[in-house]
Amino acid sequence: MPHRHNVKVRFYELDPYGHLNHSAYIQLFETGRIEMLEDLGISLNELEKNNFRFVVSQIETAFLKPVEAGSFLTIETEIIEMRRASSLWWQQIVNKTDVVATQRARVAITNRDGKPVRAPQQIIEALTPSLSSFKNDE
Repeated sequence: MPHRHNVKVRFYELDPYGHLNHSAYIQLFETGRIEMLEDLGISLNELEKNNFRFVVSQIETAFLKPVEAGSFLTIETEIIEMRRASSLWWQQIVNKTDVVATQRARVAITNRDGKPVRAPQQIIEALTPSLSSFKNDE
């Protein structure tokens, strides 16, 4: 079951045509990932203190349907692959019952200098319940 986080589209997130701006989707997806981490007990501040960071190294986003101001959205987030120093995340934004955008994000674990490092055991244990058998081959 994916992690879910609800948001409401705000006026300042709109483009000149009255739709959610493409850059706002990227921020919403990031919010979904951070909310999931926090709900799993992973604090970005604590990771930083221990010389670890989550760094997005690649994203692929599909914008499927327009979203207007005042819409209530749900960001669904799950992990579809875990490696030694990275993971692949699958996300979608849903407006009521319609999927309006999807994103695959490769997220690396690095030290403060940006060097990829093996994920510490406590991170692996915390993320494992969010590992999905879902595979998107698009």
